[in-house]
Amino acid sequence: MNRRNLLAATTALLATPALAQAPYPDRPLRIIIPWPPGQATDLVGRLYAQKFGEALGVNVVPENRAGAGGQIGTDAAAKAAPDGYTLLAASAGPCTFSPLVQRTPYDVERDLLPVAMTTNSPYMLVMKPGFPATDMASFIRLVKANPGKYTFGSSGTGAAAHMIAAWFNHRAGLDVVHVPFAGSIPALTNVMGGSVDYCIETFAATMPLVRQGQLKALGCSLVRGTYLAPEIQPFATQPGLEGFDAGAWGGLMVPARTPEPIVKRLGDVMAAFMQAPEVREQMTRLGVETDYRATAGFTELLRQQKQQFGEVVRTANIKLD
Repeated sequence: MNRRNLLAATTALLATPALAQAPYPDRPLRIIIPWPPGQATDLVGRLYAQKFGEALGVNVVPENRAGAGGQIGTDAAAKAAPDGYTLLAASAGPCTFSPLVQRTPYDVERDLLPVAMTTNSPYMLVMKPGFPATDMASFIRLVKANPGKYTFGSSGTGAAAHMIAAWFNHRAGLDVVHVPFAGSIPALTNVMGGSVDYCIETFAATMPLVRQGQLKALGCSLVRGTYLAPEIQPFATQPGLEGFDAGAWGGLMVPARTPEPIVKRLGDVMAAFMQAPEVREQMTRLGVETDYRATAGFTELLRQQKQQFGEVVRTANIKLD
């Protein structure tokens, strides 16, 4: 090969993406967590950061961007460069439920790409220990026999807890009054104080209070129940609630148009660390179930929930106050 041909061949090789670009990743990543520190998605997101850092050999920096029910951080991730250096600790509230009841600054299907789902948080039906019902059957009988008398609290109109409770109430045939609050803590505080009769909220938020004797739990939103509290009946065991299955998923998303090899690399890392027993143990301590679904399964779940809860919004006539 003469000098001119050698030079041309070398130039062509350097121009190919595989050689012209630095290997991924070659600098720190950030994972946007659209909730405040200490919330379940924050703690799971920090676990992601740790495991990705160990596997990829670079720092993965958690960045809390809380506000507007998770929409601020979700929007920041949706608008980030699609280069694999911005990850999103995604959750059901801003990605599934908020877009059904209000205009969001992002379109989940257009602006974000699912990588994998990792967790599913069961919701628990809770009330004061003195509430005159000992199981779900007696609770439903009592509330159904007194239309308009009982109230249920939620963390806000259109929030995940409201949507799941609205679906439960509709399927059970309950005529009750919704009392929205600015978050799950004030909602549960009012249930404990007796100004609101019951709540359907996450396992992580409710079960510490149940174990302290400040609340009692009568039901679980997952169709099979939950291994976190196997003694609690699934809603689906009751007439009219057959097949009821709803939880608050958590997972990883990236900006749309992130290159497929990067998405696959991230997915492979998640698939590996989600098999580790210590990861399940850590998530159990956080009050969430592990429920790993790769990109295809995660995408299908998002489609199903959009359809399912879109119908809940229409049937229950849910509108922002």
